Amino acid sequence: MKNIVPDRPGEDDPGPGRRLGLDVGTVRIGVAVSDPDGILATPVSTVARTTKRRGPDGEDIDSIVQLAHDYSVVEVIVGLPRMLDGSAGSSVKHAQDVGFRIRRRLERDGVDVPIRYVDERMTTVMAQSNLHDAGISVKEGRSVIDQAAAVEILQTWLDQRQRR
Repeated sequence: MKNIVPDRPGEDDPGPGRRLGLDVGTVRIGVAVSDPDGILATPVSTVARTTKRRGPDGEDIDSIVQLAHDYSVVEVIVGLPRMLDGSAGSSVKHAQDVGFRIRRRLERDGVDVPIRYVDERMTTVMAQSNLHDAGISVKEGRSVIDQAAAVEILQTWLDQRQRR
């Protein structure tokens, strides 16, 4: 897989509609969705990673593709977990693989939904901080931290769309 440069909202924006945001980790995938106007991101679920990099699609990909259909999304926004210096760490390959698999499955279903990749540096840290500020401990927040990070990823994309 080639090294992916983060996307920015632009002229190829599909317009109004829901977006799905993904925080891809090695153990879990946090999922968020936007409202139909593409203004506000909200958490949806945390999906356990079952797909191995070299193997068939697992239940995690099935679940995310189903969510894309259920919400009739117009874009899928995948966070790229880059290093602080901007270089691609090993986790970027996991995110790319998930994005590739989702795109392939949606195309197979006859749905043309672009997969966008965004720089997600510090989103998990921001999500943890927000949960801490809300009085939720790291231990209690484990079940929602990935969703909160997905919200951060998607909300950043939505905010950039509004500013363009």
